[in-house]
Amino acid sequence: MTDKVKEQILSIRASGTTSMFDVPRVQREAFLRGFYELVCYLEEHKAKYSRFILTGEADE
Repeated sequence: MTDKVKEQILSIRASGTTSMFDVPRVQREAFLRGFYELVCYLEEHKAKYSRFILTGEADE
């Protein structure tokens, strides 16, 4: 996970617009905000995303 993707995740979380476990909604919010790196990341790395949301640990 890049620092940019991590920042995008944290930005959506801080907005409070959706549950971070609702991956399709997070992906939609990312798209609407122009966070295209996050949109692609969620397509390819859902398990790593979930781990980050649950533990705060990100694979490098």
